[in-house]
Amino acid sequence: MAGGNAVFAVILGAGVLLRVVAMIGYRPALWFNDSYDYVRIGNAPFPHPLRSEGYGIALWLLRPFHSLGLVVALQHLMIVAVAVFAYRALVRDFGVRKRWAAAATAPLLLDGNQIELEHLLLSDTLFTALIVVAVLLLARPGAAGWRQAAVVGGLLGAATLTRTVGGPLIVLAMLFLLVRRARWVSVAVLALAFAVPVGGYAVWFHAEHGRYSLTQADGVFLWGRTSAFADCSKRMPSGDLVYMCPPKPPEERGSSSNQIWVEGSPTGWRNGYAFTPEMNDRAGRFAMWAIREQPVDYVKAVAYDFFVRTFSWYRSGYPTPGTAAKYKFPKRAERMKDLPVIGGGSRFSVVREYEHGSGRTRIVRPFSDVVRVYQEVVNVRGTMLGLVLVFGAAGLVRGRRRGRPGRRGRPESGLFWLSGVALLAVPPVTADFDYRYVLPAMPFAFLAAATAWGRGRPGEDEAAAVPGAAEREAEPAAT
Repeated sequence: MAGGNAVFAVILGAGVLLRVVAMIGYRPALWFNDSYDYVRIGNAPFPHPLRSEGYGIALWLLRPFHSLGLVVALQHLMIVAVAVFAYRALVRDFGVRKRWAAAATAPLLLDGNQIELEHLLLSDTLFTALIVVAVLLLARPGAAGWRQAAVVGGLLGAATLTRTVGGPLIVLAMLFLLVRRARWVSVAVLALAFAVPVGGYAVWFHAEHGRYSLTQADGVFLWGRTSAFADCSKRMPSGDLVYMCPPKPPEERGSSSNQIWVEGSPTGWRNGYAFTPEMNDRAGRFAMWAIREQPVDYVKAVAYDFFVRTFSWYRSGYPTPGTAAKYKFPKRAERMKDLPVIGGGSRFSVVREYEHGSGRTRIVRPFSDVVRVYQEVVNVRGTMLGLVLVFGAAGLVRGRRRGRPGRRGRPESGLFWLSGVALLAVPPVTADFDYRYVLPAMPFAFLAAATAWGRGRPGEDEAAAVPGAAEREAEPAAT
């Protein structure tokens, strides 16, 4: 397949080579604060009160190998495979020209920030792979049967268990099937396949924590969102909510998410201890009170994060300089702090149990220098992503105005575009902005632009341009 397009072959080869250089330069992996919680789940799975379970389960499946290097290698391979799958789908299923398809997959393969994120022990890589494959399968022409719906629903359910921000995609998937005029059986199977893993985990969570949920921190995270603007000096809340008032004036506070973890926070955060159900409930009630009292300020906070932070050209030190630094390949290895971990043990002990070693990052030059400098130079800036979204939206409007039943009139471009926007919007609405939350949305922006503008000529014969298209279009009638 790559041999049929020299541009894609070069992009694919460069993407593989860059990941090999990263693996040699930074062994075995890069660490984030959340990484230790996931490794703790990987040692012995339990319903974690803060972290979604999906990535921890994946680590548990790989635990017999006792190799964090293998985990990172599979994460890199996963994104390469997704890029190849996306290229094939664009060309074969959606009739996109090969150069457009290569350009659409280039960010996944070549973006330096994406490569660095794959090297971190975080859930985002697995989440990206699950949602991109699920949406591509759903969007395929003629893929409205119940079997396909079952696969897509299961993948979206697994994605939601990996990162809860994937939940709204099931709504878009159901609406897409309705727009496609799929049979009600397919819509029902899609919803059921999604509900089985999510509901099953909620039952397990209830058995451990006494509530049907995926985490025990949704109220706390929403409180963090409102801590950006909540001002109790204007109006004091009643009852026990008064204890959740942020201690500093709004102009003296840091980022929303950081207010949860700072010393002296009303949430009472301590390393190794989960938020109590009472605290989560109180924080959630305070957040809803703050939104009702200051709806304009809430909209301003969300809009600023979505429009300004997401689409700015330069990255700032948000939510904290230390957090932002972890999204770059480092010059020096950071010293691991041996802090207690929720579920028992400490960071050192859970890593030793999983890796049978220290797990400390070893930096090997000059390979580390190459990939570090590459990341600084080659990455999709926020402004570029915004322009791609506008470009894709313009293609959707153009196709709708023409009203042609051919390629430009198909709804998959809208599905890709809405999926990307939803993934960008949900974190600022419910918690806070973070640069790593942007990357899973990026592939959908490029998929939308490619399918809206990069298809074959309007007069081309569908079956000739897309091998097997005629047969796939006939599938619903045959079913």
